[in-house]
Amino acid sequence: MARRHVAIVMPAYNEADGLEGFLTEIVAHVAPVTEKLSIVVVNDRSTDETADVLGRLGHTMPELVGITSVRNQGHGPTALAAYRAGLELEPDVLIHVDGDGQFLGKDFPRVIRAHEDLRADVLHGVRRGRTDPWYRKAITAMVGAIVGAVVGSRVPDVNTPLRVYRPAALRFLLALVPADSKVPHVHFSLAEKRSGMRVAYARVRSMPRRGDSEHGTMWGKQSGVPVLPPKRLRAFIMAAAREVWSVSLRPGAPARRVGTFSS
Repeated sequence: MARRHVAIVMPAYNEADGLEGFLTEIVAHVAPVTEKLSIVVVNDRSTDETADVLGRLGHTMPELVGITSVRNQGHGPTALAAYRAGLELEPDVLIHVDGDGQFLGKDFPRVIRAHEDLRADVLHGVRRGRTDPWYRKAITAMVGAIVGAVVGSRVPDVNTPLRVYRPAALRFLLALVPADSKVPHVHFSLAEKRSGMRVAYARVRSMPRRGDSEHGTMWGKQSGVPVLPPKRLRAFIMAAAREVWSVSLRPGAPARRVGTFSS
């Protein structure tokens, strides 16, 4: 049975308010459909009580492995660290999701089943009903158009944080991306298409971030919905664009060979 051990990996930064509810919801829906469930949460040196929440849940949630980064690294490096920690558990299926709780636990069994039924190397959860600010959705659409032009086919949600992987496929992708990558999922989306992976898609509901922003997200403290991208986000976009060009879009990068990812 392909799903006998499912590992869910999750980067988290200042998610103390919503993390317990999100993890509890995931366990309630995923544990019944797999023989073994592991959840790895990498805390990116949060300034709120995220570490305390993980410590407390570790006593009552045997599926949970909580890790705190030695320093604040940002979302991309933290996601990659979570992927690597999850692979060390030798799962049959590995799922990535962000710790902000913008997905529903009840959708996880469906995407796991779709990944298995479609015999995909990777399945992307395509977000519907996104409540993110307009500029975040615009950025996703723009990056998706660029990636589609490069690989010759559309990627519906190029930077979705909900992804289901075969471990062999994930190991291949991790070898192509720097450990400090700001936008690893953009690189992954490009490499998945170029390498001939079997990529599947499933629509999932997107909902508002479960916690508040009292302690700030990675884009800084916010009151209400900003009209324009925060300054920190604008700087991030420029740095990420340079990274995507140098790592994945410049001629000859990354590897374009067709791989075998069935194990």
